[in-house]
Amino acid sequence: MLNLKLTVCYEGTSYLGWQETSMGPSIEGALKQAIQTLLQHEVELQAASRTDAGVHARAQIVNFLTEKSLCLEKFQYSLNGLLPKQIAVTRVEKMPLDFHPTLDSLAKEYEYQICTHPIQLPFERYTSWHFPYPLDLASMTFAARCLEGKHDFSTFCNELSLWDRTPLCHLEKIEVNAIPGRGVKFLFVGDHFLYRMARNLAGTLAYVGCGKIQAEEIPAILESKDRTRAGMTAPALGLMLTRVVYPNAPYAFS
Repeated sequence: MLNLKLTVCYEGTSYLGWQETSMGPSIEGALKQAIQTLLQHEVELQAASRTDAGVHARAQIVNFLTEKSLCLEKFQYSLNGLLPKQIAVTRVEKMPLDFHPTLDSLAKEYEYQICTHPIQLPFERYTSWHFPYPLDLASMTFAARCLEGKHDFSTFCNELSLWDRTPLCHLEKIEVNAIPGRGVKFLFVGDHFLYRMARNLAGTLAYVGCGKIQAEEIPAILESKDRTRAGMTAPALGLMLTRVVYPNAPYAFS
């Protein structure tokens, strides 16, 4: 039995998220169909993150089990030949049988990109939120520092009543970086994220940057556990899963 780990990159605009659904195309559905066509048997896929509709990934981690004897290089080449053009498998690895992409992960890293320029270029339209207002980096950076660490992030969870896991998360790092002449990019690194938490953090930081929320209010907003006090849920198209951290990785989460 082989436990294969796939690193998957996708542009999620045309898909209803990672998870397979009868409502329309999904990343999981497209990937599963291609794998099953090659292997000629059913597979069950597990992923590190169930990204929402329209969200992208540079390094989603997926695994499945097979009894087939495979040349991994040939399998990867053939798989990419079958996949839609919006999806690519960038790496295939053999892992121990007990490897699980979700349970073994120590942290996830997401990027959120905002275009603040009056004109959003065509190739930015599916990978950034067009928010054409001046943003104050110093205020957003101050707000970001207030959000780092271990907190109850209920304020930043949509549909909290349906959330069946702890709202305690450890955000190791939030970076606010300027994209000269174009906008800003947020980097979020945490042990786990609540439902739409990354997008809610991005929307709140954008509101701080444009003055709709004062940076000094962020600790009280976080403590309130009241979703209505934070900023809007930023659009899915600006969000990308960029990395999943595992034990013994160079970028360790403490």
